[in-house]
Amino acid sequence: MRTLPLRLLAVATALLPALRAQQTFTATATLKLFERRSALLSEFQGRDRTLRATVVLPPDRRPDEALPVCYSIHGFGGSHLSGVRRAAALAAGMGKGTQPRMLYVFLDANCPLGHHEFADSVNNGPVGQALTSEFVPALEAEFGAGGNANARFLTGHSSGGWSSLWLQVTYPDFFGGTWSTAPDSVDFRDFTGIDVYRFANAFVDPDGKPIPLVRSKGEWTTTIQQFVDRELAKKDHGGQFMSFDAVFSPRGDDGRPMHLFDAKTGVIDRFVAESWKKYDIGHILRSQWPTLGPKLQGKLRVFIGTQDTFRLEGACRLLHNDLHKLGSDAVFVFAEGRTHGDLFQPLPGEWPEGLLPRIHREMRACFDRAHGK
Repeated sequence: MRTLPLRLLAVATALLPALRAQQTFTATATLKLFERRSALLSEFQGRDRTLRATVVLPPDRRPDEALPVCYSIHGFGGSHLSGVRRAAALAAGMGKGTQPRMLYVFLDANCPLGHHEFADSVNNGPVGQALTSEFVPALEAEFGAGGNANARFLTGHSSGGWSSLWLQVTYPDFFGGTWSTAPDSVDFRDFTGIDVYRFANAFVDPDGKPIPLVRSKGEWTTTIQQFVDRELAKKDHGGQFMSFDAVFSPRGDDGRPMHLFDAKTGVIDRFVAESWKKYDIGHILRSQWPTLGPKLQGKLRVFIGTQDTFRLEGACRLLHNDLHKLGSDAVFVFAEGRTHGDLFQPLPGEWPEGLLPRIHREMRACFDRAHGK
């Protein structure tokens, strides 16, 4: 049985109270909590480990009604409990016919080291395998929905946006499409402004200029170095950049994830940078397009603001350009002037009622077409 190193186990134990605090839940006829022990993750961690989700059901589902499933993944700092906040509106809309009838599943991507992004890693364990081989089949059997790729769709924002795109690319035959919004960097040639493969330092560019990370109202407000300094002032693990290390990096001799860059100096570890390549979605698609291209036809959709708060649009442009050259039918929408936080607000000509209504309608339409409706 594979167990976590003592230092990682100590970190996990320290965070358990906060994770337990998220478990407050009151089920109703249209709102359920679904939890399942994962054999894969339990073996990896050496103790029982579960995956969980909030599930929103139509209020008047017929026994013979086939339903697609919308799997939604939260961003860093969120949880599956976002489904609790949205359950009443979703159920009411389905009852009135104004909301597409689907099973709305809000996954939990939290882990002791941050957000695991549903990517198998040596630090967080085989979470992608656990989701697709254990959790999703059990959930869909329990609620009598989904059942195949044509009825199984993904969406997510920020880290959840990256997760949804990663899952679609990694399991192209398992999911029927992704609608990824403001995803974390999807091409590591522009990892929030850092070219992971070319730059020597994550804090300054090759010209020695500080690399900005956060912007507000079109003005840069925070550099990467300032952002990292603030994270370290709070704790030495679990921050956004530390979370990326836990997903993408090898495990160090001390039992903890290796860092892409030194948190004090910004110097990039070339060994770690090269190891990140297997999680670089852009690189994966470019190098494996002959195999992946046919499987991903009609399945990729990315939405991002041109003024994304964390400058994530740069990597999306690289991916868009590469996929266009490859002849992909992937849909990219660059919403002019929109940021990380206001991307979902109504946008004339694209989503006049809001981005989520568009996403949900398109998911349902894909399901209906696949079933001859």
